[in-house]
Amino acid sequence: MKEKLKEHIDNVISLTDDEFSLVLAHFTLEKHKKNDFIIQEGEAVTQCYFVVAGLLKLVHDDQNGKQHIVSFAMEDWWESDFSAYFSQTKAKMSLQCIENTVVYAISLKNYQKLSRESPKMQRFFLEKANSGHIASQNRILSFLTSNAKERYEQLLKQYPLLMQRVPKTLLASYLGVSRETLSRLSS
Repeated sequence: MKEKLKEHIDNVISLTDDEFSLVLAHFTLEKHKKNDFIIQEGEAVTQCYFVVAGLLKLVHDDQNGKQHIVSFAMEDWWESDFSAYFSQTKAKMSLQCIENTVVYAISLKNYQKLSRESPKMQRFFLEKANSGHIASQNRILSFLTSNAKERYEQLLKQYPLLMQRVPKTLLASYLGVSRETLSRLSS
């Protein structure tokens, strides 16, 4: 498991074995079953997660009880309710396992400590934050400028493996369309 985290970090920065041992000491390994909630809306968000194995969905339930999927996270992706994590407030979203999932969790305290003590890790976290911000802006632009078919095709092109693993009902919610519309788009 730790090899996956090291490889992921090494794609951005290079760490010696000793440096990686120090980094790894700031994380905890967690295993969750399908349908488990890692974060629940309204609770404190104390961790950020690196997905080693499995699949997650970040969701927000509106006042009418409709579930809106904000994002998915699979292997080599980071996920949390980042607003609540960094501001240390209550979650506005829930993070739930779609599959049995293994994650490395890092507390905000350890995240900040690593960033202070290791310029390499500070750079790594900055690169990951920038990538996440860009992906979020691209998703917003997609909703503003693309129709449902174009959003579906973009998702299929960008994340073909994700498309094979996520149930159609969840894909429809993520794309902002009904299950029936998704069936028409995918045929």
